[in-house]
Amino acid sequence: MTDRIWLSGYPQGVPADIDATQYPSLVALIEESFKKYADRTAYRFMGHSVSYAETDQQSRALAAYLQGLGLARGDRVALMMPNVPQYPAAVAAVLRAGFVVVNVNPLYTARELEHQLKDSGAKAIIIIENFAATLAQCIANTPVQHVVLASMGDRLGWLKGTLVNYVVRKVKKLVPAFNLPGAVRYNDAVTQGRNSAFKPAPVGPDDVAVLQYTGGTTGVSKGATLLHRNLIANVLQSEAWNNPVMKSIPAGQQPASVCALPLYHIFAFTVGMMLSLRTGGLLILIPNPRDLPAVFKDLAKETFHSFPAVNTLFNGLANHPDFNTVNWKNLKVSVGGGMAVQSAVAKLWLDKTGCPICEGYGLSETSPSATCNPVTSKAFTGTIGLPLPSTFIKILDDNGAEVPLGQPGEIAIKGPQVMAGYWQRPDETAKVMTPDGFFKSGDIGVMDERGYTRIVDRKKDMILVSGFNVYPNELEDVVAAMPGVMEVAAVGVPDDKTGEAIKLVLVKKDPGLTEDAVRAYCKQNLTGYKQPRIIEFRTELPKTPVGKVLRRELRDKG
Repeated sequence: MTDRIWLSGYPQGVPADIDATQYPSLVALIEESFKKYADRTAYRFMGHSVSYAETDQQSRALAAYLQGLGLARGDRVALMMPNVPQYPAAVAAVLRAGFVVVNVNPLYTARELEHQLKDSGAKAIIIIENFAATLAQCIANTPVQHVVLASMGDRLGWLKGTLVNYVVRKVKKLVPAFNLPGAVRYNDAVTQGRNSAFKPAPVGPDDVAVLQYTGGTTGVSKGATLLHRNLIANVLQSEAWNNPVMKSIPAGQQPASVCALPLYHIFAFTVGMMLSLRTGGLLILIPNPRDLPAVFKDLAKETFHSFPAVNTLFNGLANHPDFNTVNWKNLKVSVGGGMAVQSAVAKLWLDKTGCPICEGYGLSETSPSATCNPVTSKAFTGTIGLPLPSTFIKILDDNGAEVPLGQPGEIAIKGPQVMAGYWQRPDETAKVMTPDGFFKSGDIGVMDERGYTRIVDRKKDMILVSGFNVYPNELEDVVAAMPGVMEVAAVGVPDDKTGEAIKLVLVKKDPGLTEDAVRAYCKQNLTGYKQPRIIEFRTELPKTPVGKVLRRELRDKG
């Protein structure tokens, strides 16, 4: 679409295009901020402040340590941690050393972790000890040769750090026993790196920065290959989009963002961590957003301006009795992403904070932001907003032709933030890219005459649980391998809390198979958000004449 009808809806001061070439790499962006904002606080974690200068020194030392392991330029390093200060330092270290970040969900089971480490070819991993037992179960089957073990208290100073680690390990018992011979402690790796020479790596815009894993319709998780220029573009697009309200922060006040979404998720990685770095902001790290009392305790002490979150978190916070212990008056922008924002939640949030939720849209494949509602809007639109600067959206029919405005079709996205392709899967890449460079999202949308798009359906059978993609094929592959199961189908059903919940429909091979046994098996093999909410047994599954399971029929019956 050449006539960008959406540009007339841009707030004043938002440019039609951004210049992604102003940085040759993410490393250049990171190092500029380290230097420019050295005296500022970069991260707050459990009440402890970490400066830009400290993050700079720590990441440089860790980069030197990683280079000393003999890894080659472009080698992959997996990061498997919650929101702790070691995460941003490790990201900067991996990129500065000339390697590739592989973001890993810390709640993965051994089976899921093994697949990702093998597929990415990661030779090293930086992991928090809470999840080391999972790695110990599968490391022998992966290319990982080097393990760096972080702990919750690593960067909190000796006294507080020792106390936090004691509580995590001994009181809350959050660190299961593990055996990882040769693993090096995070602080020891940093110390070793301080005594080694760091060699700045030549990194350019077309080098791979991040492998961001996303579910596959085939049931196999694929790595979206995000180049340095893809992520730079999305940071600059997001900055330009937020600027109309963020520029009203009083002079001399540091912009601050709440990072309650996990940093391994591309939404938090780009719109939380990288955008905060670019703007010299303070990022308030929330290690466990499910622990709402702890979230309120952290936020009660802070002044903050930006809060990216998913619908479930906005809802949980707004309905919590501690809501008024936090000062929401400085909030300039609440961005809702990852899943659909419900209008009732948006209304409640606006009533309670005075700051509307601007719903956005994107995918791992688009670094992630592709569209967003104007941050100056005061009402909830129920749409995913307008394409960001330098971004084009087309609505396509099944033959790849553009449909007229107001007609439903597949949302296709083109822009500097679109991935280079799926890691080592040219066949899968070819399925989602059009000849003219548009990425086919798999979501069905309708664009109106102002350029606003509304999502109406999903082309894929993907289930969206609290902003996380769950692919039915993967669940079905896992559960079908359980003794006693003849057939299984997984579908998403509407859920007030999580947007969608997982329903498993099974046909028994063994009449003695119970719901409890299926739940226990799922718990062992699938991470938390992939657990079924509903388990139903039937004598047969509905199928097409060809034998394909009719998932839609299972969904429609609830």
